[in-house]
Amino acid sequence: MTDQEIIRTQKIIGTTPDGFWGPASIAACQKYLRGLMPSPNPWPKSDQASLQAFYGSPGDESQHVRIDVTGDLVQYGGKTVYSVLCHKKVAESLKRVIDALSLTHPEILRQYAGCYNNRPMRGGSLPSLHARAAAIDFDPDDNGNRMAWPSAATMPIEVMEAFSREGWLSAGAFWGRDAMHFQATST
Repeated sequence: MTDQEIIRTQKIIGTTPDGFWGPASIAACQKYLRGLMPSPNPWPKSDQASLQAFYGSPGDESQHVRIDVTGDLVQYGGKTVYSVLCHKKVAESLKRVIDALSLTHPEILRQYAGCYNNRPMRGGSLPSLHARAAAIDFDPDDNGNRMAWPSAATMPIEVMEAFSREGWLSAGAFWGRDAMHFQATST
């Protein structure tokens, strides 16, 4: 992000714009996004016991459904995507986010990078939220795992807002990196 984009984001989240993304801006951003989330948050905590109780076992495709994204201009590798495989508990919420993004940020939908993938977390052995089909990635080229948000990663705050309104966490805002990643957990 440019200094101007950081300043714009700081204005949106209510911090004094100074072009510097530091602890005060990070805390304000997280507070702002949490304030958009429904209360109580519909999603489980991110520990394995809570995930197992809520979503079931990783890789259990009997819990998955396809959501129709035909009219939403979703693309993967330049090819049109007609449906997204996700956990049945997140399907309606994820569809609302995708529909909202089709109106505000269709360019992000053209950079879809996956939802269900039965794999462990990067660098670990525990199952990824993707293994439960309760996470989705967009625009990994500009928002990769080790790219700090918003200084290097470019995920628009409006995309994070759309997910927050559904209770989803944005990795960029809450972990400061991996801004491509959004997950249906409360912590």
